[in-house]
Amino acid sequence: MQKIIKFTVVLFFILILLVFYNSLNRGTNYSTDYLVGNKLTSISLKNFENNKTLTNNDLKKNSYTLINFWASWCAPCRIEHVNLMKLSKEENLKILGVNFKDKTINASKFLDDLGNPYDYLTKDTDGKQSISFGIYGIPESILINDELIVLKKFIGPINDQDLNVIKEIINSS
Repeated sequence: MQKIIKFTVVLFFILILLVFYNSLNRGTNYSTDYLVGNKLTSISLKNFENNKTLTNNDLKKNSYTLINFWASWCAPCRIEHVNLMKLSKEENLKILGVNFKDKTINASKFLDDLGNPYDYLTKDTDGKQSISFGIYGIPESILINDELIVLKKFIGPINDQDLNVIKEIINSS
């Protein structure tokens, strides 16, 4: 009987060690690389100022659209805003801003203070819509073409290098 108890305890201990070992060796980064090259479907975002809805058909009219997820409470969003203002001057690009889990008054003040680079402005008050875009933190941006194919995903604030990559893509055709 004692041998069975010892064997069970040892087996249980080995099982716990295996679970811990597997947990330590597993990648902790959430990857959304699978989005690149795939088509976005069923886009349905509420307009920032009214109850109109932005859909796939609205974005198909653009050669390229940069979908930018941002919030007024997000410090890195302030950092990237300068580059979004630069991109807003590009002829082949429309920028869709998705205000993420933010208060309307704070988001409006943010845009009044820093400028509004967005051709379309929508909101995702509870963060549920952003999940379908593979968003797990902000700022994040997704560059799509007129067929709604994801060309590039940017995690974190758009920096000067990202700015150049976007310009290269949208001016290459």
